[in-house]
Amino acid sequence: MEGSRVGVAEQSPPLGPDADELISTEIIMTTKRALLSVYDKTGIVEFAIGLTALDVQIISTGGTAKALEQAGLKISKVDQVTGFPEMMDGRVKTLHPKIHGGILYRRDDEGDRKSLKDHGIEGLDLVAVNLYPFARTAADPHASLDDVIEMIDVGGPAMLRAAAKNYQWVLPICRPARYREVLEALKSGEPSQDLRRELAAEAFAHTSDYDGAVAAYLSGSQKQEFPENLVLHYRRHQALRYGENPHQRAAFYLPGRKSAPFEQLGGKELSFNNLLDLEAAIGLSQEFSQPCVALLKHTVPCGVAVGDDLVDDYKRAFATDTSSPFGGIVGINRPVTRELAQLLSEVFYEVIVAPDFEPEALETLRKKKNLRLVRLFERPSNGQDLRTACGGLLVQDQDRIAPRSDSWKAVTKRHPTEKEWGGLEFGWKVARWAKSNAVVFASADQTLGIGLGQTSRVDSVELAVARSAKYGTSLKDSMLASDAFFPFPDGAEAAIKAGATAIIQPGGSVRDPEVIAACDRLNVAMVFTGERHFRH
Repeated sequence: MEGSRVGVAEQSPPLGPDADELISTEIIMTTKRALLSVYDKTGIVEFAIGLTALDVQIISTGGTAKALEQAGLKISKVDQVTGFPEMMDGRVKTLHPKIHGGILYRRDDEGDRKSLKDHGIEGLDLVAVNLYPFARTAADPHASLDDVIEMIDVGGPAMLRAAAKNYQWVLPICRPARYREVLEALKSGEPSQDLRRELAAEAFAHTSDYDGAVAAYLSGSQKQEFPENLVLHYRRHQALRYGENPHQRAAFYLPGRKSAPFEQLGGKELSFNNLLDLEAAIGLSQEFSQPCVALLKHTVPCGVAVGDDLVDDYKRAFATDTSSPFGGIVGINRPVTRELAQLLSEVFYEVIVAPDFEPEALETLRKKKNLRLVRLFERPSNGQDLRTACGGLLVQDQDRIAPRSDSWKAVTKRHPTEKEWGGLEFGWKVARWAKSNAVVFASADQTLGIGLGQTSRVDSVELAVARSAKYGTSLKDSMLASDAFFPFPDGAEAAIKAGATAIIQPGGSVRDPEVIAACDRLNVAMVFTGERHFRH
């Protein structure tokens, strides 16, 4: 096979963007010997047959060698090359100078060529390696620690990294999808330096991803909540059309080998903003054990209701705010019925997410071709929230709603009635998903008015009151939930004036006594939770 000639400099400076130009014009590059050692044997026999047809000598190991020999191919085994048998159940087989020297030697370096000759080492020009399925094994709940540890590949990454480091002369291949392309390039004479660099980048990405999975597993097994060095292991699930805005690129990643906790049943592809909304819609609707319908826009609630009838729940949730839900998302914690689907189809929504859809409901909703229908398998949870800030990464525990417990304390002279307790619990759960400063007027089973995103808590109260008046919702005998404390009595007083008879808030302000006194003066019950739910 005839090779191509490539250029050289008299000295070899550190490799950089122009390193490909430093290869000697005096060296004819040919691919003569290949090492094939793969766990995923997809296409490996066909690849080996193609290499053999190009007079490439094949060296192989273990199961790969067996598969190639069964296909009638003539190969050399690694122990024949090294003169040293595999040992420790295959843990040691390729970690040998006759392997790594053959991969790493620089074809334009006289000293390297002399070393190979002095030690009887032959060069290796192609290395096809993929690694043990560590992430898949680690994700198996039935796998023991020993099972997982044995899936930590040592020799494979070492060979792949060596070949990638020396990519100007050695082809590193870690993806079976590349076999055909490499064969075509070899048939044409010699793979280009651009292809070689691509393969090297893939190899380093592959080993980096692999090491990340191992580090994440071992860090997790040590139960370090916030380790000194944070290792994240995510795989790209899908590329997105764009991010929050069309000029921003975006993609959706999932941890390790986890699959998405949902499937899309219809409509346009989910967007960046859809996924953010989906997180909020799932979280809010799943807070309730009763059947629930939650309407959200831009990740915040427009209206929420619970009850025994989803159709009635939807009507009451929609009544909270009859304009904002348009173009929003609907979160439902029960299968969507035909009757509910008919109502939903009358309004423009971007996404509907539910545990399932009755066949007739699916048929009805699929008539709206752009409506994204999402079936939820399980409530997603990573255990921690991550977001970028100031060039770094912020990590925190996920915010969890605690059920009413002994930690909730009535701090006013009048304690809530049983009916008021129900409204306080309901409103508290909804306020958790509203942007701070957030207040929610509610009954025991539906929202009545929501104020959020204001820089003053009293402004949030006044916004909720104004919006309820706009949509004709009465706040008489309502309950009010506030995601954080009232810094002054004015916010509580405005809520009471609007019709609230009981208020729930975290407490913790230096003016708590003044706020409590105002409630006592107006005969309103107030409960402190001792737990804040800011959502920025």
